[in-house]
Amino acid sequence: MNTTDVSTSTVPARAAWSAALRAGQSLTITDLAGNQAVDFLVYDRHDLSVRYSAADTIQAQGSIFLTAGSVLLSNEHTPLMTVSADQVGRHDTIGGACSRESNTLRYGHHTWTQHACVDNFLAEGSRWGLGKRDVVGNVNWYMNVPVEPDGTLGIVDGLSAPGLSLTLRAETDVLVLVSNCPQVNNPCNGFDPTPVLMTITDGAP
Repeated sequence: MNTTDVSTSTVPARAAWSAALRAGQSLTITDLAGNQAVDFLVYDRHDLSVRYSAADTIQAQGSIFLTAGSVLLSNEHTPLMTVSADQVGRHDTIGGACSRESNTLRYGHHTWTQHACVDNFLAEGSRWGLGKRDVVGNVNWYMNVPVEPDGTLGIVDGLSAPGLSLTLRAETDVLVLVSNCPQVNNPCNGFDPTPVLMTITDGAP
């Protein structure tokens, strides 16, 4: 007989969320309304200086995009989480998290007061003793950032749809930080941020 414990949380539009997962647990992120970017950071739960590294992850898998089978590596080249299932097919590693500074540069000074993902990471991370230096390059689940032949990046309509999900398996004890992206100045959220569902599953034989 198998027993499975499930914990679910709905993260409102523009909000932050965090959780500690044990090795072997899975986190499923469900895009409830479609076209919602989910900014994501992950740390070793027992040593928060060991954290997701975009450079190590990209180098190891030979791709700037994440999908099923992709392993999120740390700055010590150790596995933190693996994408065990993916209904979308491609997720961004290089677009970064929106901030008041980047919004102002890209979209104008009138955006300075708008809430941003960096604000969410700082506020949620502070609950776990993390500070500004701990906010590193992040994953953007569901975000569509094509790269042109000349190296130009675009932020365009997402590839997701209502109800699509991805699942990550913790390879060690981890801390996950999420910003349910509040961006309204580009199409990453369809100009209308919406809630997402987080499901933590613990399956034991």
